[in-house]
Amino acid sequence: MMKIALIGPTPPPNGGMAMQTKQLEQFLIAANHDVKLIATNAPYPFRWLAKIPILRAVARLFSYIIVLYSQLKHYQLIHLMANSGWSFYLFVMPVVYIANRYHIPVVLNYRGGLAEEFFAKDWFWIKGCLRRVDKIIVPSSFLQQVFAKYQLEAEVIPNMVDLSIFEFKEPQLVAKPVHIVVTRNLEAIYDNQTAIKGFAVFHQQFPNSKLSIAGSGEQDLMLKALVKELELEQSVEFVGRLNRQQIACLYQQADIMLNTSLVDNTPNSIIEALASGLLVVSSNVGGIPYLVDDKKHALLVDPQDPKSVAAKLNQLMSSPELVRKLAFNGNELVYQFRPELVLPSLEKLYREVM
Repeated sequence: MMKIALIGPTPPPNGGMAMQTKQLEQFLIAANHDVKLIATNAPYPFRWLAKIPILRAVARLFSYIIVLYSQLKHYQLIHLMANSGWSFYLFVMPVVYIANRYHIPVVLNYRGGLAEEFFAKDWFWIKGCLRRVDKIIVPSSFLQQVFAKYQLEAEVIPNMVDLSIFEFKEPQLVAKPVHIVVTRNLEAIYDNQTAIKGFAVFHQQFPNSKLSIAGSGEQDLMLKALVKELELEQSVEFVGRLNRQQIACLYQQADIMLNTSLVDNTPNSIIEALASGLLVVSSNVGGIPYLVDDKKHALLVDPQDPKSVAAKLNQLMSSPELVRKLAFNGNELVYQFRPELVLPSLEKLYREVM
């Protein structure tokens, strides 16, 4: 048994890194490790703080640093979830420097598709922190190559995804009106408007098709206005933020998953869709071409290209052999993310740095 401090965001919202942090906690506890989860997005000390942007950030950071100083010294190892941007400065750097003071090894689990842009812009300020951690792990060879450009070694440890609730079903596109889903948050980096516009073109040929959009975010009103402008209110449903069990149910009802993100790494949403037997049409950005092969596990398109999205959807409707190949290859691909395969590698790495 190891005493591990796990630091990262937790749901809500149900973002990729938050969901992975929560699942990792559950897997480590199930493996009989003593785990302390320190949330980087813990609730504010007082509810009224949430309404004051600058003050709430200062209050959260102050509380976070107090917790770090009081808690980290009790643990043998720190597993630190990290991303690009201001969150790196606010939630990663304090952990690394405090851990160094207490001589506690840090495993930095770097995620997110903006690493290359972030390093190019902020390398002078972040390089010292990155060089102080004991081990860097990443979920894909895409990010491994980014770190290599800066002479930093990163080991690939795949995402651990509990696929037990995602039941594979063979797609039957001609048996009923096709049901398409989008399960990314309603934020600019996921470019859900391209998914909607692509569906609009596809819908002209398949007017009985429908699109369900699961998620929440800053673009909610804009996307609903776009649906109204395209006269798709009867065919597009915004189902709101769903938990994993609800996502699994949605996937059982659906046929195709659309992912039109502009920035990405190794999205669990695609892994879970493939585990459910859904056909995936995705933009070919960031780590996605490292996750799936075009025409083998999914169909990939250039970003911000609604016509290509519609063309790939039409291709699926007219190619039953392709549909069958994608579904079974995709389901076989996701086996590598099962916790029983990934966790032993992570535990071995923990022992090496302790």
